[in-house]
Amino acid sequence: MFWRECVRVLVVVGMRGGGPPMVWSVSTPGPHSHPAAVERGAPALAQAAAMPLLEETTLPQEHPPTVPVVIIGNGPSGICLSYLLSGYKPYLDTATVHPNPILYRKLQETKHLPITEQDLEYLSEGLEGRSRNPVAVLFDTLLHPNADFGYEFPPVLQWRRDKQQHIPHLVLGRATPGGAWHAMEGSMLTISLGIWMELPGINYRDLTNGKRRDATSDRATPEEISSYYRNYVKLKGLQKNFVDNTYVTSVQKLCRGHEGEGLENGHNDQGDVRVGDGGNEGFEGNRVECVNNGGGGALWEVRGYQQVQNDTHVPFSLFAENVVLATGASDSPIRLGVEGEDLPFVFHSISDLGLAVSRRKLDMNSDPVLIVGAGLSAADAVLCACNSNIRVLHVFRKSIDDPDLIFKQLPKTLYPEYHKVYNMMCSQTYTNVAPSSAPNRPQAVSIASSVCAKMCPKPQLAAGNIAGNASVSLFPDYTGFPEHCVVSFQSDMKCLLQGKNSLKAFKISMVLVLIGTNPNLFFLKGQGQYLGQDPTKPISCKQNPIDIHPYTFECAKEPGLFAMGPLVGDNFVRFLKGGALGIASCLLKRLKKKGKLISNGGNNFI
Repeated sequence: MFWRECVRVLVVVGMRGGGPPMVWSVSTPGPHSHPAAVERGAPALAQAAAMPLLEETTLPQEHPPTVPVVIIGNGPSGICLSYLLSGYKPYLDTATVHPNPILYRKLQETKHLPITEQDLEYLSEGLEGRSRNPVAVLFDTLLHPNADFGYEFPPVLQWRRDKQQHIPHLVLGRATPGGAWHAMEGSMLTISLGIWMELPGINYRDLTNGKRRDATSDRATPEEISSYYRNYVKLKGLQKNFVDNTYVTSVQKLCRGHEGEGLENGHNDQGDVRVGDGGNEGFEGNRVECVNNGGGGALWEVRGYQQVQNDTHVPFSLFAENVVLATGASDSPIRLGVEGEDLPFVFHSISDLGLAVSRRKLDMNSDPVLIVGAGLSAADAVLCACNSNIRVLHVFRKSIDDPDLIFKQLPKTLYPEYHKVYNMMCSQTYTNVAPSSAPNRPQAVSIASSVCAKMCPKPQLAAGNIAGNASVSLFPDYTGFPEHCVVSFQSDMKCLLQGKNSLKAFKISMVLVLIGTNPNLFFLKGQGQYLGQDPTKPISCKQNPIDIHPYTFECAKEPGLFAMGPLVGDNFVRFLKGGALGIASCLLKRLKKKGKLISNGGNNFI
């Protein structure tokens, strides 16, 4: 239906991108787009407005196409959902037996139906796992039965493709399929086992030649994982759904206010169409009718641009009946919010440390690197610096006995490198070391009623400090500062640390603030804050995830808008696949009821 339309537009525009074609339009008139709505674009469109626009004569005269589903994000969340929307159905494999007898009995009751057509709430009832989302726990136990007990049982699912159950969709991503995995350091190892990183239908080891580094570790490198995801999309024939190098700048719901009535949070003086209030909250006394495509559902307008050859930016606009947020959580590093955090030697990514080491800007004679944080990213930075013989000052707010430290949740045999860092955090602390006059120790300044200079002593390790870990070689040029926080950074390359009873200043060469990341939902109204479980706080994967229906993953405050993965608290690939199951099940049931499933198995709009 839209295929001929797309070809015509692409010929005029002359796109030469590597991804599949899209219909590109800029504020074109149509039954659902009013000129006044164009003028009232949100601030998020400022970035797109700065991009080169198409000639007016190149624009199609009809309104942009309506896509049943647009998925924003092409990481493992988006890939898995695309797989389920492409007609792949999970059925109980009758040749297997699930170790949970209650769940197995439930599965037997409707074994002739795919899981996506069954009652997910009924199947999830009583299951326990390491996700707050019950469907995530359900899908995980179907794919990896009893994995938390150390077993590697085969999945109890078999996959069949039904092309008549295909839902047309687009997956928009900033790079090639795989998301943030392409940007990670290739030599690191994943926290999860390689088999837990796999997606339905293709065994991870089959694409990595069954590599095993040693008997204690089946973990993978980011390079292996990103290659797996790229190949997965090709082997499953999903390429036609993916549009690479695409940046979304605005997602807004199209709503129509009745003529002559004002609308809160947005005047309606010259037209009756209002774009993107982020819900109908705050419209008491005003009648608001959401624009729809005749099927009873509101429409979303998705805008952005695609980067094609020669760094050309081609803007686009399309309508979607449903939008899925699968953007992950690595967009915006969390900041300390202290004085001097914008100085040029303060960084928020471990890649900046690797770059400084590779360019030989740091060495064993440099002033120490200050690393802030007590998570795995901070531990990776500590290992990177210590392995390069660079001195480290490691600052973190928690006590070394805090039960929430991630290191306490990792088995020593699988994660020896992180337990090495934890041993240093416990035994090589600033308060526990013996004085030393070594000339190369970092300078410490204690600030009380007077200021006096003291040398930061080199830690002297006692045998008892590493009891039970005698075989682990620790790094002598590491000093930990538990229960400390950063007060400020100074332009003379000094940092001020606050302990329990004193302030200390140190001369440093570089700072890495690695205290986590938050999603960047700038393309939504108010950065999507109103979608959170606590709408008064920014969206945070740990502290304030998006509030969703537990079995459909539809946003509680926005029908037709879905969220999955880290945005709803599922930070591990092993569990984010449950979001794909919940969303696919919901959409299949709704569209089947409306008679909107595609019988020819193809995307008829690209």
